[in-house]
Amino acid sequence: MPKPVLYTVHLSPPCRAVELTAKALGLELERKLVNLLAGENLTPEFLKLNPKHTIPVLDDNGTIISESHAIMIYLVRKYGQGDGKDALYPTDIVEQARVNEALHFESGVLFARLRFITELAIFGRKPEIPEDRIEYVRKAYRLLEDSLHSDYVAGSRMTIADLSCISSVASMVGFIPMERSEFPRVHGWMERLKQLPYYDEINGAGATELAEFIVDMLAKNAKL
Repeated sequence: MPKPVLYTVHLSPPCRAVELTAKALGLELERKLVNLLAGENLTPEFLKLNPKHTIPVLDDNGTIISESHAIMIYLVRKYGQGDGKDALYPTDIVEQARVNEALHFESGVLFARLRFITELAIFGRKPEIPEDRIEYVRKAYRLLEDSLHSDYVAGSRMTIADLSCISSVASMVGFIPMERSEFPRVHGWMERLKQLPYYDEINGAGATELAEFIVDMLAKNAKL
């Protein structure tokens, strides 16, 4: 049976979240890199896969899914086994609701506020991050800090919600610092996830590269 194919790029937090999920499941994916800056997501071939021209996109033997959270849930439900499957995306209705809540928080708050900045730097050609957008991100840090009542974002066990949230948070802290004294719970949560044996390879390096890329873009824009 062919491996599921993931259209991805290492700088993208949602793509990294999917790849973290696959690693947690012990699932091998065939990775196809998509160069967004070169417009490879706008080619006729790619638009047949995903008319919304976004990544990640999963092609699992003809089943096409084009949103990171949907892909993560699909992979757990199809390829997860035993207790590990239920831990990553619980079947219990209350636990599942908490995971869903955190996933929506990631897409609607964490990743959305990250995009407010990355799009300004990459497409808006801005030379610096506006103060109000920095404050938006710091408010997102505060919301996450205040909602972390257990070791993980949806309870006492790691779920796909953690893998999704860490992809965005690890990217943001590279250019909008988060002080440990002000956000101790978030720092503790991040340190727990960094203990995953595949964390640096799948998420840490890409988050650092994205932060460096944004800082470099801002510097280049300042010279225009």
